[in-house]
Amino acid sequence: MSDGPRVIRPDRRQLYWDMVDLESQLAEDHRARVVWRFVEGLDLREFYDAIKARDAVAGRPTSDPAVLLALWLYAALDGVGSARAVDGLCRSHTAYRWLCGGVPINHTMLSEFRRESGTVLDRLLTRSLVSLIAEGLVTLDEVAIDGTKVRARAGRGSMSRAKRLKAIEQRVGERVAALKAELETDPSCAERRRRECALKAAEAQAARIKRAQEKLAALEEEQAERAKTHAAEEAQKGGPKVSVSDPEARSMRLPDGATAPAWNVQVATSGGFVVTLDPTDRRNDAGLATGLVEQIEKRCGRVPDRLLADTTAMTRADIIDLAARHPTLEVYSPPPAEHETVTADTIRHRRWKRRREPPAIKAWRERMASEAGQETYRRRKLTEHSHAQMKNHGMNRFMVHGRTAVRAACLIYALAHNLLWANTLRVRAAAVAA
Repeated sequence: MSDGPRVIRPDRRQLYWDMVDLESQLAEDHRARVVWRFVEGLDLREFYDAIKARDAVAGRPTSDPAVLLALWLYAALDGVGSARAVDGLCRSHTAYRWLCGGVPINHTMLSEFRRESGTVLDRLLTRSLVSLIAEGLVTLDEVAIDGTKVRARAGRGSMSRAKRLKAIEQRVGERVAALKAELETDPSCAERRRRECALKAAEAQAARIKRAQEKLAALEEEQAERAKTHAAEEAQKGGPKVSVSDPEARSMRLPDGATAPAWNVQVATSGGFVVTLDPTDRRNDAGLATGLVEQIEKRCGRVPDRLLADTTAMTRADIIDLAARHPTLEVYSPPPAEHETVTADTIRHRRWKRRREPPAIKAWRERMASEAGQETYRRRKLTEHSHAQMKNHGMNRFMVHGRTAVRAACLIYALAHNLLWANTLRVRAAAVAA
């Protein structure tokens, strides 16, 4: 008779019914609950008005848009930017399962929601800012603007000049024609479904190639215009390149020194909150400040009292234009450095030019020459904290193609960043009051 130990061994083929209480899985102060409370306070009528399934109409109900929005906001705080990754987490991660609450989710639904919701997300950012201003958490006394470069969903190998783009177009066109011919002659249902998917993918690639050719034509025109004043510099560059993966992105030098397809995201912040942001294909920030100020006015109903911007972001033309449009707006941006080892004639010429500068430029120079002006400008570096927070939460590479989808992703990151920072400030205020 054996005297071995008695143990309960695993039987992983056995089926089990588990009882799960989602509410008990998360602490009361869990970040997922913070996100859900924020979403519950939003006016989401535009999402619901677009739903075709109605009580008086036959059809299956759709998944709640509030859940989809909450999932993307939480994913933005969790550093997850892929729809497939969020889909997988909804099946295995407690916080994502709690947010779903049993609502069916898949990656296609998540991807379409993010891609198509840019307009509504823009309005939600505006409404949330209005609420934060009314609460006293956001003021427009002082706004700092700066650009941050974010990698696009494209690699360096996707960058092509005209000759290679033409060859790719020919291969893709042949592929589309071959797939169409196969579909017309193959009656097999299983093969037909596979080939229909392949044809859809090939047609999408052909559409990207067409957009890439349009973008290349615009870049060639831009290069020709610049060559009129910088001929030698443009001659050394060679022909422009465009990405066949994301034609609207542009090759840029990134902070780590690498050169890759990227977006230059212009961000305006106030007190740690993102007031507005806009992804562009511009390699530098020059001339973009005026557009951001107009966006701020549109969102918040007025322009800031003080605008803090880097030297490269604010041009003399911008300062003159902003002074004409918004006389109460004060610009704080250091003047470009000037060579010190110059002749006496050069110095006299500088003085002569400055005596004839517009009043707005004279006021700006006087403001930046004062200690108070320099102290004010030093606060511009605080905007880097917001950039770092969003990049730490996943906005270091976009997982979508095209400016429309990229802008929607930016708005999700802005909403997520603002709700987290607002919650932090409220918790601090409650602790002080206690």
